[in-house]
Amino acid sequence: MGNQEIQNNLFSQLGLDPSYIIIGLGVLTLILLIIVIVCIVKLNKLYRRYDYFMRGRDAESLEGYIVSMGDEILKLQNEDKGYRESIRSINRNLRASYQKFGLVRYNAFKGMGGNLSFAMALLDYTNSGFVLNSVHSREGCYLYLKRVDMGQTDVLLGNEEKEALEQALGYVEPKES
Repeated sequence: MGNQEIQNNLFSQLGLDPSYIIIGLGVLTLILLIIVIVCIVKLNKLYRRYDYFMRGRDAESLEGYIVSMGDEILKLQNEDKGYRESIRSINRNLRASYQKFGLVRYNAFKGMGGNLSFAMALLDYTNSGFVLNSVHSREGCYLYLKRVDMGQTDVLLGNEEKEALEQALGYVEPKES
């Protein structure tokens, strides 16, 4: 029994024709050839991008450029810390300042000629502050100050004072005088 007969016997036992195996190997070779061509194209594209990146700079100048960019980033981070502290300070000052306002002008005594009296409310971030009432009469001008804590007062407010406080709290819109 020769080598040829063993191969024919093996293929006949498996039920395969040697031509199918040759065709399968040819198709596999063709697929592998296409994959190799695609890889070569991608490699050339990557090489062109690398060449464009490196063009005009040697390795030392590129390294220096990267180091200078790192120094610039550190400088910007330090500036950022300073800016953040400034913003915190501004926020603290803003919360402590009067930022809500209400004003009501009125005529305290009929027949006095005009709305010369007024009630004014000034509040901070926590709705704390004061209501100032200025009553104008023929004898003079009288000022009354009432403390406001978290939107509330310990003393009874007049109608105009209450309206000024509500304006400052944003409950009512200011009226045209």
